Amino acid sequence: MKNYVQPGNTITLTAPYAVTSGDGLLVGSIFGIASGDAALNDPVEAALTGVFDITKAGSQAWAAGAKVYWDDTNKRTTSVATSNTLIGVATEAVAGGAGDTVGRVRLNASF
Repeated sequence: MKNYVQPGNTITLTAPYAVTSGDGLLVGSIFGIASGDAALNDPVEAALTGVFDITKAGSQAWAAGAKVYWDDTNKRTTSVATSNTLIGVATEAVAGGAGDTVGRVRLNASF
């Protein structure tokens, strides 16, 4: 097929803020995980699909299969839908203690 470009599992985005490898970033409606470090407005390869351990809001318990959202203001995942962008689902339960700040998320390649 002559119009095929790539699988789209990773794409190059312009960093909307400084990111380090493994950070989440939101560009419009595209959410990805940075594969390397990038300064504001630099190009960065971002993974759009896969399962990642991502910083989450503490004091939120997650059940496996729960919807996960990106809080772009605080640059972390959350279970709160209001004013946030759906990015995927939790793949395992996470306790709700203040120190439970990492969740395992399967990205849904949001658009």
